[in-house]
Amino acid sequence: MIESYKRYWKQIGVFSGTASRPDYWWPAIINYVLGVIFAVILQNVLGHPMNDIYSWKDLNVDLSVKIIGFVVFIANWSVKVRRLHDTNRSGWWILIEIIPVIGWIWMFVLMILPSKKSRWN
Repeated sequence: MIESYKRYWKQIGVFSGTASRPDYWWPAIINYVLGVIFAVILQNVLGHPMNDIYSWKDLNVDLSVKIIGFVVFIANWSVKVRRLHDTNRSGWWILIEIIPVIGWIWMFVLMILPSKKSRWN
């Protein structure tokens, strides 16, 4: 679990190669749990929802949350492409997520498929 999470951050911008199921799912689960904890703590400290901006401090918090969100987005994007490679599919399959609901379900199914001998190794 910890090794998968370390690889997730070490390979943040790597779109080549492969990522196993644990290398995709452990970071997804850990990031979800950390995100919920972080949001609850931040809203309790601020005393209002994170998206409400009442002062310069709130603006800085909002900007920081957006930057962190963008970094996590890039890391998720790269690990999804590597996971697609692990199932012997092109990284361009990630565009299936553009289709609302059906595309998201399809991507979920692709992420749970077992590994195949890949041409990206």
